[in-house]
Amino acid sequence: MAAMVAQRVGSFARSFGRIYVLTSSPSPLPVAASVYNQRSRAIATSTTTLSSTGASAGGNDGNSPTGHLTMSSASKQLSAADIKRIPDGEVRKSVFISQSNDVFTNLALEDWIYRNFDLTHHHILMLWINKPAVVVGRHQNPFAETNVSALERSGIELARRNSGGGAVYHDLGNLNCTFFMPRARYDRKYNLNLMIRALYREYGINAELSDRDDIVLLGKKISGTAAKLGQPNAYHHCTLLVNSNKLHLGTSLAKDNVEITSKATASVPSPIKNLVDVNRTVNIQQLLSAIGYEFLRTPATQLTDGGRELLMKQRGFQLINPTDKWFPGITELRQNFAAWDWRFGKTPAFSVQKAIQLKTGETAGQQQQHEMKVKVDVEKALIKEISLILPNHEPIPVVSDMIGRPYSEDCFHGIADALKGANTESMQQTMGL
Repeated sequence: MAAMVAQRVGSFARSFGRIYVLTSSPSPLPVAASVYNQRSRAIATSTTTLSSTGASAGGNDGNSPTGHLTMSSASKQLSAADIKRIPDGEVRKSVFISQSNDVFTNLALEDWIYRNFDLTHHHILMLWINKPAVVVGRHQNPFAETNVSALERSGIELARRNSGGGAVYHDLGNLNCTFFMPRARYDRKYNLNLMIRALYREYGINAELSDRDDIVLLGKKISGTAAKLGQPNAYHHCTLLVNSNKLHLGTSLAKDNVEITSKATASVPSPIKNLVDVNRTVNIQQLLSAIGYEFLRTPATQLTDGGRELLMKQRGFQLINPTDKWFPGITELRQNFAAWDWRFGKTPAFSVQKAIQLKTGETAGQQQQHEMKVKVDVEKALIKEISLILPNHEPIPVVSDMIGRPYSEDCFHGIADALKGANTESMQQTMGL
């Protein structure tokens, strides 16, 4: 068995085509550095370095540091039918490996490519890894998906992406894949099946595609998926659990014990599995390379194996340093993704309720308590109204200087605790108690 694995890996290295490396000086991600240290000696037959002027040393047609065309008015005017008529043989592919593991930087890079690249004849796979973070979908309520206050205390970032779908946990044991293509050639199942093929080719792992377009292994989820469909471009991104910390994943996606009413998109919980649970030899360095390799050897629209012949025609792997030097304006995009207004201010209106026992004085020497609910209405993640709800009573507004302040779980429980401790004659008279 070991000999078979060694033979397959050796064949993999020998059949690799070409590699492109940017001439910037990024702080290399250990994953990417390891991949290139392992593979570059075997694939040094055709190495091209891109210059800072944006044209490649080999004279390629790129007008960006990555050798890709940026969108022109002509490309925007192509119809879906025109794009679908482009033969697979005229479509080139690149694999971008982000050298950042900051979630906001990688979301900004993803958005920059989506906004600016001409993908008509070039399809891109971006591979990226983040430090611990919870990422919610564009239309989600983060307070209904996780405990934001607990995340902040743990130093875990909360991010909102530009696509739909549910909340996911990222860490250094999770590989993120983003497939970029023209909207007219969007094909989610093609991308997911390509990843499944890579898992089988490299590790002999038999994963499957579920009815919800999740990749599952032995009935448990190893990959979630979401997409951004615009004009003329689109992207489809997904996670792949390699060796993620399942304990941290569970606690990071644990919600506060309150009743939340919201029209926001809710996540669908699923049991999960790491790839290392079924094959201990799986590691992110090798998997990243294997998925990129599968992408480059597969034609643009057909799940067939183009082998070394197709591989040699592609643009290859490129280490990407996501800075303004290479992607003008990306710093501003990152600031937008990291801003409170985007992460929290975009939250659809919601209300939070929790039952409390309110002290209402003594009768015959016994402290009297009444069960009721404290309710907080939130709009754009700011507290709009606080009220008490008693059985068979209209909601009673509570005057508080918390109105207009940002909502958080800690803030809500502070309000509830303050009301539980309240015991004033005026409150009793107001409530008729």
